[in-house]
Amino acid sequence: NFVIQAKADCYFTNGTEKVHFLVRFIFNLEEYLHFDSDLGMFVALTELGEPDADQWNKRLDLLETSRAAVNMVCRQKYNLGAPFIVERNVSPEVTVYPERTPLLQQHNLLLCSVTGFYPGNISVKWFRNGQEERSGVMSTGLVRNGDWTFQTTVMLEIIPELGDIYSCLVEHPGLLRPVSVAW
Repeated sequence: NFVIQAKADCYFTNGTEKVHFLVRFIFNLEEYLHFDSDLGMFVALTELGEPDADQWNKRLDLLETSRAAVNMVCRQKYNLGAPFIVERNVSPEVTVYPERTPLLQQHNLLLCSVTGFYPGNISVKWFRNGQEERSGVMSTGLVRNGDWTFQTTVMLEIIPELGDIYSCLVEHPGLLRPVSVAW
């Protein structure tokens, strides 16, 4: 038994200003050949790919079709998908809560839960009495929800004192201005 695959990838820089198109040919999980639009030709990556690369690079019709795919496949699909993916902004929901019932002078963990946002680029910072806290900060990292949104939880280790005000500041493209939630 064996598996053979062909995968087409479009890499965009600055919208569609620069497009890099790769068609990757894979045999049993090993890429052996690809078409690279930057080179305008097929490139063998293993010995298995050499006969195909040699033969396909001699076929001007195949090279022309593969080179044209930058416009026909990548740019066209980008323009179709841009309103739903590139230009899509879903603002996050932000919730701040302690891990345990807070007691003065007792170690605790504050959690800043940021959910349901898109795209994934987000900034989450903790502040204590207006000063950014950098030590004792931990994060789950970015988690995909499976519905084209993300979530993350950023935690801060604290020993609360009377009068302390902690706040979580979130910056995201889907927000008109940063959101700060105090605890």
